[in-house]
Amino acid sequence: MLTGKQKRFLRKEAHHLKPIFQIGKSGVHDTFIREIDEALEARELLKITVLQNAEMTAEEAAHQIAEPIGADIVQVLGHTITLYKPSTNHKHIELPR
Repeated sequence: MLTGKQKRFLRKEAHHLKPIFQIGKSGVHDTFIREIDEALEARELLKITVLQNAEMTAEEAAHQIAEPIGADIVQVLGHTITLYKPSTNHKHIELPR
């Protein structure tokens, strides 16, 4: 679980990032979750866009993705989700205490 200070730090780090995944009409499925988990292992922090034709809200999608892979939801802002999961092999981000 992230503290408020850590979430603020991660929001600042994610500000310049472009979303690399999109959730559309097909929604969230196992393959999609596995791909996000692999991307988080490589990057630790990423953004996902929920398209207007998706059958779920960004908040619902964030929880459906984060829970199975153990990621933290940094922020859900509009249609954009920001996720963080510390990497086991490629540690890039040092969180404040």
